[in-house]
Amino acid sequence: MIEISNVSKAFGDVQALKDVTLAMKEGEFFGMVGTNGAGKSTLLRMVSGVLKPDCGEILIDGEHVYDNERIKNRIFFIPDDPYFLPNSTADDMADFYYSTYIGFDKNIYKYYMNELGLATNRKISNFSKGMKRQLSLIIGVATQRKYLICDETFDGLDPVMRQAVKGMFAKEMADHELTPILSSHNLRELEDVCDHVGLLHKGGVLLSKDLEDMKCNIQKVQCVFKELDDAQKINNRSDVILHEKRGKVHIYTIRGAREDVEAMFQSMNMVFYEVLPLSLEEIFISETEVVGYDIQKCIIG
Repeated sequence: MIEISNVSKAFGDVQALKDVTLAMKEGEFFGMVGTNGAGKSTLLRMVSGVLKPDCGEILIDGEHVYDNERIKNRIFFIPDDPYFLPNSTADDMADFYYSTYIGFDKNIYKYYMNELGLATNRKISNFSKGMKRQLSLIIGVATQRKYLICDETFDGLDPVMRQAVKGMFAKEMADHELTPILSSHNLRELEDVCDHVGLLHKGGVLLSKDLEDMKCNIQKVQCVFKELDDAQKINNRSDVILHEKRGKVHIYTIRGAREDVEAMFQSMNMVFYEVLPLSLEEIFISETEVVGYDIQKCIIG
């Protein structure tokens, strides 16, 4: 488990992070979201032991990570701009990491290189940005570390490759108990993979919650009323977070358990109603507007 407690970091007059507190459980897929400049890369570098916090502490499995070689050996960090040896091929980099990381599994490396259709003997300088990103992820997985920390993981990947990479993470989590920690500036990229999402904004944590908990406690309902009085009753409820009207159709985002929300609409004389699935972005809009933030100014859709 990774525990971040009251961590701050400044670079000269620039306050990159201030009083950040987060918990990342092992075996879960943690997604970190925020605009460029929100502090994601700085935080990931501190979690990886590359940077030292100015104050606060970062514990991995109960121990400080900075200057702790034993704990760092449980981590593989992929920066936003991965480095490759000059004139190297993919196999050259696999050999390099095989000599550096005890436990590097060349069979896993070869398997995913074949699955993603990457040439093992081709110069990496001839790879596209997306191919370089895929290679760095394959190498990271092949090191067989406990924590794989990735900065802007899906940047440069087309939709098909994004799904392939998500499948790779899911397989490694199931087969080898991998704990992926990913950052992105786009909520939609993390929509179908994360167990827990943290939202960073201007160096602080705006929100950090388990997705299943959020989904269970917020419902989206589309309905048509027979009686205007019933519509007004719903509109006046304190648990209604958002309300849209398109002609006769009302769309509500309501805080509460699904069974309670359904019981409320069943008690009224409706033309029809249905509970709709919520997107990750809609959940975050609902959660952050409650505390006075416009998430659309905090993330890129």
